[in-house]
Amino acid sequence: MEKPWLKNYSEGVPAEISIDEYASVADIFDQSVCKFENLPAYSNFGKTITYREVREYTSRLGAYLKNELGLEKGAKVAVMMPNLLQNPVAIFGILRAGMVVVNTNPLYTARELKHQMNDSGAEAIIIVENFCHVLEEVIEETPVKHVIVTRMGDMLPFPKSAIINFVVKSIKKMVPAYSLPDSVPFKQALKLGSQHRFETVPTNHEDIAFLQYTGGTTGVSKGAVLTNRNMVANMQQAAAWIDIIMEEGKETIITALPLYHIFSLTANCLTFMKYGSLNHLITNPRDMQNFVKELKGVKFTAITGVNTLFNGLLNTPGFKDIDFSHLKLTLGGGMAVQRAVAEHWRNVTGAPLLEAYGLTETSPAACINPMHLKEFNGKIGLPISSTDCSIQDDDWNELPVGETGEICIRGPQVMRGYWKRPKETSEVLSTDGWLHTGDIGFMDDQGYVQIVDRKKDMILVSAFNVYPNEVENVIINHPGVLEVGVIGIPDEKTGEAVAAVVVKSDPSLTEDELIEYCKEDLTNYKRPKFVFFTEELPKTNVGKILRRELRDKYIH
Repeated sequence: MEKPWLKNYSEGVPAEISIDEYASVADIFDQSVCKFENLPAYSNFGKTITYREVREYTSRLGAYLKNELGLEKGAKVAVMMPNLLQNPVAIFGILRAGMVVVNTNPLYTARELKHQMNDSGAEAIIIVENFCHVLEEVIEETPVKHVIVTRMGDMLPFPKSAIINFVVKSIKKMVPAYSLPDSVPFKQALKLGSQHRFETVPTNHEDIAFLQYTGGTTGVSKGAVLTNRNMVANMQQAAAWIDIIMEEGKETIITALPLYHIFSLTANCLTFMKYGSLNHLITNPRDMQNFVKELKGVKFTAITGVNTLFNGLLNTPGFKDIDFSHLKLTLGGGMAVQRAVAEHWRNVTGAPLLEAYGLTETSPAACINPMHLKEFNGKIGLPISSTDCSIQDDDWNELPVGETGEICIRGPQVMRGYWKRPKETSEVLSTDGWLHTGDIGFMDDQGYVQIVDRKKDMILVSAFNVYPNEVENVIINHPGVLEVGVIGIPDEKTGEAVAAVVVKSDPSLTEDELIEYCKEDLTNYKRPKFVFFTEELPKTNVGKILRRELRDKYIH
């Protein structure tokens, strides 16, 4: 398919990418390590490890999984931890052993963890001790046979490792009591693995690399089957897009989103590895004061995040005093970037906040804004290399340019399907390869895609469609508003009415004042009929506002 929009970007961006440069994600790792072995790869809690050290640690872990545990190629191994040095070691150790990574949210409840372990068929899990009490509750009801337990400070030098482990467990009381008698300490696993000679197990494009579970906010969490082909393709696509501003061995990216999230996994961990970059891992980005303190000591060139993370940083004392002179890439995704936040970011940092779009099912990148843009444009970008985008109606017919419908994506990064769920797969993947995203938007005549909202979040007021993002983007501009989530609630006259759930930055802000404020920018049926004030909005662990939970709380 012709891609005329690429001509509007840069002559240096290829319309198609080559997937054959790498056989697998493990191959990307091996080639990068050979090329950049003496460069710093990951930093966390003041400790930095080189690419050579990562290779050594992953060899030990891979050998342990293969030789000590006897796991076969294709075995599913879960990883349940925040951003620690152990995380990339676990991910690449599993992949180099020819096995499948099952990324697992550390904040899962016992019910959620049980479902994911059973659904994936995970035979082993690498888990931080803070969450072992949850695993203990359900392990007997899952196929998990092997447990490797790590502590927060395990990869730090002594005495820092001992201090952090002591503080986490005994001072902050962050490790509830648990009993997993057959578990093996992470450091012991590495030691046992070191007794074996190890080489990367060959895998190819068709082998599964990740079972990446969706958030499950609309029902049972499903595992997106992401093959090596999917992941290699998306890394190559992202690299092709940002290549015009990247320098090998000279980039430092702030990785605040957890590596178990597909955005951070592909954008930060994989794509920047190709450039021999340093990933600065943030373990607890919700602690904004310490986050800002940490940023002050890093000459970072790139940062990725979601709208709530950027907004949080901008509202944290001391953020504006950081040295942003090296920053050249700020990429927002995972949820809509609000114009007020993007413009505030530009004013404070001097760098534009560019919006990107993707899903777990697209590994994740599908559209990204061009790197040369200096200002926020309200769009989710252009379809990236080797990617087709189509706007389709409810019957899966393509709509003309400018018309609003469901955003559909086709390309080598689109998942194989949902794990063991052919029915759900057929509901989103057409026979000709289109992924139906469930997102509503349109494409302009320049090829830019603008997302309107999630299909399921649309509010129907007297037969008029109201999209929460639009209302939120108006309300967030009020100086007395810190955060806002918009939902539809039942209304006898109009079917549904718009309700805004607001976190104040100005305690004197009133409901009437906010509704009056909206009159200037929103037509009558789009204005909030109700305003609820709250201290905090419910969010996923990566910062997405959970409108479902807002509906559960405010709809009676």
